Amino acid sequence: MKAVLFDLDGTLHDLTATVRGWLTGHVERHGLPGGYAERFTVLDDFGYRPKREVLPQLVRELGLPHDPEVLLADFSEHSLAAPVPMPHALDVLQELRARGLRVGVVTNGWVEAQTTCLERTGLAPLTDDVVISKGVGLSKPAPAIYELALARLGVNAADTWFVGDSPRNDVWGPQQVGLRAAYLPTGHGLSGERPDAVLRDLRDVLRLMER
Repeated sequence: MKAVLFDLDGTLHDLTATVRGWLTGHVERHGLPGGYAERFTVLDDFGYRPKREVLPQLVRELGLPHDPEVLLADFSEHSLAAPVPMPHALDVLQELRARGLRVGVVTNGWVEAQTTCLERTGLAPLTDDVVISKGVGLSKPAPAIYELALARLGVNAADTWFVGDSPRNDVWGPQQVGLRAAYLPTGHGLSGERPDAVLRDLRDVLRLMER
């Protein structure tokens, strides 16, 4: 093996913990009622649903007097104030690099937000390359985004694992271009996808090198 490509949110970035932290301050800043945080978490769908849809729906469902635009602005300003790395992420990336492997990130999202996340979690210095969908005009699970990541790292699919939590974006998609896919079950469950490995946590990535 020569390289490992990682998803970001839900894989290297503990998105659930980060959102939980933001919600605590968000509820306090705006005097939001009990049940708001729990319902937000459901509607947010592990971060896959746009907040511009989630927050207006919350205001309607709970009959709130708040302006959804104000709540959205709070998310934009504060949600990545203190992003949380996934347990063992920093140690695993350090060990991979110590073993001479290349480390890349392939993530959907906005360049500014995902770059901020990588920097504030301390993950940025431990990656050799980062491909962000809005920056390259491609999104997972389009085959071209994985091919671009491989080309930028200078490795072949046969020599590389892809690690992530999305069954479609991080298992099915990478497998279409010959990558082996390791599934980290922190978000959506598998629905017919067949990962090449299922991880208990990120420490299991180090065992992939033996396969």
